[in-house]
Amino acid sequence: MGQESKATYRVAQWATGNIGTHAMRAVINHPHMELVGLWVHSDDKIGKDAGELCGLEREVGVRATGRIEDILARKPDCVLYMPQSPDLDDLCRLLESGINVVTSVADFHDPDGIEPGIRERLEAACRQGKTSIHATGSSPGFISSTLPFAVTSLCRRVDCYTIDEFADMSSRNSPAMIFEGMGFGRAPGDINPHLIEHFRHSFAHPLKYTARRLGLPIERIEASGEFAVARNQTTIAAGVIEAGTVAAQRYTVEGFRDDKPVFRFRANWYCTRDIDREGWDLGDTGWRVQVEGDPPLDIRIRFPCPDHDWPNTSPGLTAYPAVNAIPAVCAAQPGIRTSAEMKIFSILG
Repeated sequence: MGQESKATYRVAQWATGNIGTHAMRAVINHPHMELVGLWVHSDDKIGKDAGELCGLEREVGVRATGRIEDILARKPDCVLYMPQSPDLDDLCRLLESGINVVTSVADFHDPDGIEPGIRERLEAACRQGKTSIHATGSSPGFISSTLPFAVTSLCRRVDCYTIDEFADMSSRNSPAMIFEGMGFGRAPGDINPHLIEHFRHSFAHPLKYTARRLGLPIERIEASGEFAVARNQTTIAAGVIEAGTVAAQRYTVEGFRDDKPVFRFRANWYCTRDIDREGWDLGDTGWRVQVEGDPPLDIRIRFPCPDHDWPNTSPGLTAYPAVNAIPAVCAAQPGIRTSAEMKIFSILG
């Protein structure tokens, strides 16, 4: 709590999925951070060196463990907590022990959106350990809870703030993800309805939080999904999209006040632009932010990297904001800290 900027931050990595692996590699290569611990879920990773697990050609002297006690014993300043789903008991033990937490788990972006009993446990753990926890990432995260404050600083009035996220999936050579997980190549009626709830869960509270801080309080949230089919047979890296099957998907999470939309997020996934929907703006992979207000704004963010590099580049968009947040989180007052109240800058080297 209240630390001055340190020469070196002691960091432990919790989980080594795609995002966690990128975060761990960034910590290992960071001139102002030291990896001191590594927790893994899979038994086959236990005992392996962190360098091996994140694709480095050298060992770094940190062995993976499946025991929280080993992480506590290393006394890191901060844990990068990146499992698929959180364990409240583990989180509270870390915080109670004096270890700050930065997490990519979407549940903790908005303190007011956390179930009251869970929030009180986390806050109590932070008070006991004099620690803080902060959720970040790219989406939700940067695009929903960081950029809006900079963008709207140009405005006198905001009537509606819209985020469109675009993902061209045609170069992803992952048939299981494209056809089974995401449902491309199926009849529109076969799409998993749980995807709509996934987006509602991930974005409802971050949008409410940001809108509230911008003076646009949301009264209700609606989520929906739309689908477009391919006009013609299309071959992509993962296989073939037949004509008449799903080739593009759009999921919308929208916040209303007085029955008017004031804040919305749209995820646009597509394998081809040759679809049966007129008027769908399927932009290059990246984001488009539109502000209706005074003045109106239209901002696009693109990622100019080759298609074959994108699967290796995109996880960093979620991992690096977490790594960059470590100094600010270590210096923050105890509690659940949000993007709007923290000054987070990259410490590069």
